[in-house]
Amino acid sequence: MTTVIAKVGHGSEMPTAVEIDGFQGPLISADHADYDIARAVWNGAIDRRPRLIARCMGTADVVAAVRFARDNDLEIAIRGGGHNVAGTAVCGDGIVIDLSAMRGVRVDPAERSAWVQGGALWGDVDRETQAHGLATTGGIVSHTGVAGLTLGGGVGWLMRKHGLTVDNLLAVEVVTADGAVLRASEDEHSDLFWALRGGGGNFGVVTSFEFRLHPVGPVLLAGPILWDANDAGDVLRFYRDFVRHAPDELGTVVRFGTAPPLPVIPEELHWRPVMIMGSCYAGPIADGEKALRPLRAFRPPLLDLVGPAPYAGFQSALDSTVPHGWNYYWKSTHLPELRDDLIDVIAGHAFSASSPRSYVALFHLKGAVSRVAEGDTAFGNRHASHAITLDAVWRPGEDYRDRDSAWTREFFAALGRFREGVYVNFLGGDEDANRVREAYGNSVYDRLVDVKTTYDPDNVFHHNQNIRPN
Repeated sequence: MTTVIAKVGHGSEMPTAVEIDGFQGPLISADHADYDIARAVWNGAIDRRPRLIARCMGTADVVAAVRFARDNDLEIAIRGGGHNVAGTAVCGDGIVIDLSAMRGVRVDPAERSAWVQGGALWGDVDRETQAHGLATTGGIVSHTGVAGLTLGGGVGWLMRKHGLTVDNLLAVEVVTADGAVLRASEDEHSDLFWALRGGGGNFGVVTSFEFRLHPVGPVLLAGPILWDANDAGDVLRFYRDFVRHAPDELGTVVRFGTAPPLPVIPEELHWRPVMIMGSCYAGPIADGEKALRPLRAFRPPLLDLVGPAPYAGFQSALDSTVPHGWNYYWKSTHLPELRDDLIDVIAGHAFSASSPRSYVALFHLKGAVSRVAEGDTAFGNRHASHAITLDAVWRPGEDYRDRDSAWTREFFAALGRFREGVYVNFLGGDEDANRVREAYGNSVYDRLVDVKTTYDPDNVFHHNQNIRPN
């Protein structure tokens, strides 16, 4: 049995040789050869140096790490996929409870359910579930972590048909602030289960998830349509009317920026300012062709790549456009239906970034998202029509930080009168404290405070979009 070699308090140095009682995984400190790799997260703009990274091999390791952190009064960050734009998966001068080695996925095709460990990525889930022609809502980038996306709500291609990721969550195993291991579901610790469906990492370390699955694919109708940036206003007006009556099976995300240099896009379009409408139809291909026909015929596009595609392949199609290690700065809000004055603001600001990699993403919500009553889960603002992210992106060494960060803030200010809350997973690291309440609305937020007070009264888990206990 290992023991704690030294007591560590804030302001003191972590000893070079540290052991945690009962911990079996690697312990990575600053003198470890893998330290810089282990502390890096998706957003390369985040540069924090934790005292210790505890790479957990299972739930028992998580329990040991939580208890060690509390015994030594250490700041805790929880890492699943490390994909959060605010960089909450790594802290400075504390311990990272790292689940990245816990990526197991087990599918029960008869029950249409999947058990997924807390360090898994959505690519792991899609690979295993699609072997059975099944899936659940899982974002739009395959290297996104399951834990972070789920605990914040879970926006993705399938949400209008099958609901948010949290709407498909059946149960979790969670390590709480006192080191207890609990199962939370509708029937067990139901208050905690409610809070975990949208409340983020405020309530514990989720070591495994159980999801409901649905028949999806493995081949469905999906792909992007590209129009010239000068047509964005007209196309958005048509799009507004089109999605108002679109079937729930149709998920769309509109991207404003330059055409990325993907192999499927002709070279002459690379880096050209364009409006891209990505689509994914979660139903029969023939029905999808019929549903998309009006939009595809509205105005001759620069490029139409909609066609039958493997669902798992489509889920990873954007991975190379938002890789690990680039620098990201976001602002975001929920929006109402796209009335003309709102469209003018979007079209007037979306193409003003300096970096060719900066972009705007507009997610169409509604459908199954809005049919769940407000307050049934902790995910807030279900009445909104769209979520928009204003994403400044620059590679290491490029001089776009100040200009494009200013662009996002100016654009965000211009959207002020249209704002209807915000998706908590899209909040950045420099937000006004009131924006966390804005993500939920007052009644849901106040209920989250009550659950936080019950399960984490000392606010042990605060390196997040924090909900403070009473």
